[in-house]
Amino acid sequence: MTCLPVSVVIVSRERPDALDRCLTGISQLDYPDLEVVVVACPAGMTRIRSRFDARRIKTVPFDTPNISEARNLGIAAAAGEVIAFIDDDAVPEPLWLRYLMPAFNDAEVMAAGGYVVGRNGISLQWGARSVDHGGHTAPIKVADNAITVLHPTAQRAIKTEGTNMAVRRDVLASFGGFDPAFRFYMDETDLNLRLAREGLATAIVPQARVHHGFAPSIRRRADRTPKDLTEIGASYAVFLRKHCPKNQHDAQIATFISNQGQRLLRLMQSGQLDPLDVQHLLKGLKSGIAQGSERPLTNQPSLPKPSTGFLPYPTKTGTRHILISGRRHQRAALLDKARTVLKTGDIPVVLCLSHTALYHHLRYLPEGIWLQTGGLFGRSDRAAPLVQMTRLQPRAKAERRRMNQSWNLSPAL
Repeated sequence: MTCLPVSVVIVSRERPDALDRCLTGISQLDYPDLEVVVVACPAGMTRIRSRFDARRIKTVPFDTPNISEARNLGIAAAAGEVIAFIDDDAVPEPLWLRYLMPAFNDAEVMAAGGYVVGRNGISLQWGARSVDHGGHTAPIKVADNAITVLHPTAQRAIKTEGTNMAVRRDVLASFGGFDPAFRFYMDETDLNLRLAREGLATAIVPQARVHHGFAPSIRRRADRTPKDLTEIGASYAVFLRKHCPKNQHDAQIATFISNQGQRLLRLMQSGQLDPLDVQHLLKGLKSGIAQGSERPLTNQPSLPKPSTGFLPYPTKTGTRHILISGRRHQRAALLDKARTVLKTGDIPVVLCLSHTALYHHLRYLPEGIWLQTGGLFGRSDRAAPLVQMTRLQPRAKAERRRMNQSWNLSPAL
């Protein structure tokens, strides 16, 4: 199979620790022909210089809170035939591009998206979806272990997620990239609608998985509680102006405000917000909608060709993914064994279980180790039985089978 050259674009602002972790994950990808482009603020640039070989990364300094403008700078610097996007608070599974990129062997595929795994490292945050001119999504049924090529309709586009998507560079450049009127939120959804307008096909690849952590930012806390909804409101208003019939705007905005209000009330009931917080956030949301209703909409010029050639980034092509299993009291020894595996160039996945029925969580440690914790009798897949009576060895085999839907794990050590 021919591996198309791909540029991975990462935008990072005021989250150097998250960027560090993301780049470590990128360095463990099993894909032979990629370059990395990072568009980052000064803190991100400093972290790259201190922790990575900056000569192997294309860096673009940028310190303005506009993700679309930042991504466009990354596209302009990228020399890959395909450009893949991942957020700085996300980490790809090692076979991410091995699964995602073959979609582009089909000449009619212009974009592709994989699945996004949520905070527990196991459950899906976003799967296959479509989206309409009001920004409303609906699930799409696709095969779990295959590439599905989908075509848009007059009513619905194929949804991809900004933290796990790829687009042919020439298509992105001809579109002018992302629309800078979307400073945050719905920037990739706008692109989905523009692709649909041209009747271009998108592939959905469930096995191409990225783990998304929702790191804190100027707009949300670490627990995903919002701190400001102004730009969300502004982007939604821009989206409606670009894609939704004008006579539907008022109804769509009313529904949008109601849905956001219900979300805030749930957060207040859980103790994450107080009434004054809710009032402040709704005020910001409505102010943003007013701003977005007046924000200039312009035709985007085509993006230029890159001024430098493709810069290959060293990855872990052909390495093994080693499952290491044991009990909670052995955690220190298991992690030491994982560090030994790392030194050999392979990628360790540690299964560390207590004698309980606790739910499982999978997370990526900054040093490059995947760690799954929970109870021997607890569930990993949230649709599985609450309690599973088993022993360590059979449970390790079961978890290996589950993970191998998107991994290629060697038998447990």
